[in-house]
Amino acid sequence: MADQQKVLDVPQYSAFSQEVDRLLWFALRVKPRHERAVSHHLERAGIEPFVPFYRSKRRWSDRIKELELPLFPGYAFARFNLLNRVTVLRVPGVQHIVGSKKDPVPVTEAEISAIKQMVASGLPVEPWPYVRVGDWVRIVRGPLRELEGFLIQERGGCRVIVSVHLLQRSVAAEVDRLDLVLVRRREATPAGRSITLGTRLSPAPLRC
Repeated sequence: MADQQKVLDVPQYSAFSQEVDRLLWFALRVKPRHERAVSHHLERAGIEPFVPFYRSKRRWSDRIKELELPLFPGYAFARFNLLNRVTVLRVPGVQHIVGSKKDPVPVTEAEISAIKQMVASGLPVEPWPYVRVGDWVRIVRGPLRELEGFLIQERGGCRVIVSVHLLQRSVAAEVDRLDLVLVRRREATPAGRSITLGTRLSPAPLRC
């Protein structure tokens, strides 16, 4: 009955009527601690999943254990066209497709590609509070070469932040300051206004 109800509640996505047959990345809200299971079910249904994980050490009274945790708890990403949305909503553990009140909203290919590159790099990666403004930098060497994101200086080191703006969540990777060049300097804006990134500046070395 629950699956039938989910299917009956599917709205008409008029905003994407012109591209319902395009393969796009979407974020799915899933049941708590069901991220890995949803990924397996999506794959079995012929839908391309992406559920990134990171490693974190947790201390108990008698030992320290390394755990593999989702970078985006409660979410999974999937690449599909909207003609297959019913198939996606029928996947066990999926609650809904993230978007506006009426329409699902796709996640950009650039954001997905950046997160995939971070996870595959082998560098320390972790969830980070949502970042939407700051100095925009490019990594010029190493496994994250060509990746761009916001620069954060924390605990004496550098982190490059990639944000998924739809979810208002970010991911951080530790990097060497010598591997960074400045692309755009943070711009001052009146309170309450989002930043508009302007013309790229000449790359310059950065310090953290």
